[in-house]
Amino acid sequence: MKKKTNLGLKIICLNRKASFNYFFKDLIEAGIVLKGSEIKSIREGKVNIADSYAIEKNGEIVLINSHIAALKQASTLSHNTMDERKLLLNKKEINKLIGKMQREGFTLVPTKMYFKKGKAKIELAVAKGKRQFDKRVTKKNRDWNREKSRHFRKTS
Repeated sequence: MKKKTNLGLKIICLNRKASFNYFFKDLIEAGIVLKGSEIKSIREGKVNIADSYAIEKNGEIVLINSHIAALKQASTLSHNTMDERKLLLNKKEINKLIGKMQREGFTLVPTKMYFKKGKAKIELAVAKGKRQFDKRVTKKNRDWNREKSRHFRKTS
């Protein structure tokens, strides 16, 4: 039996650092409000969400610190590369996320950006920060699994 894949899903960029620095509780898909030069730059893959996060501002969720490179062909009045970008969510989802951030101390961290049916989407993780010893345990397990796979490859 063939495994189904998501048709029309093209991953633009991943935030691999997020899974090392945070424990994920929920994953949420959101749209992004973009300008024309931004979407063209994203289609070329010139985007970085490694150090970005989302906050609440005036009752909306806003993506901070994401870098979308300036397009060479755009005019001099193109977009700012480190601009704040509004995320498109339902009011009910926004209120739920604001409550989790304020009461329970969670953070909204983007994990990946992708195109879904031609629209740019971002996957946000409702996350809790890891402490230093948690990061050491994660690194230890990753190294052990790598050594184990090498050993089994040599013996097979």
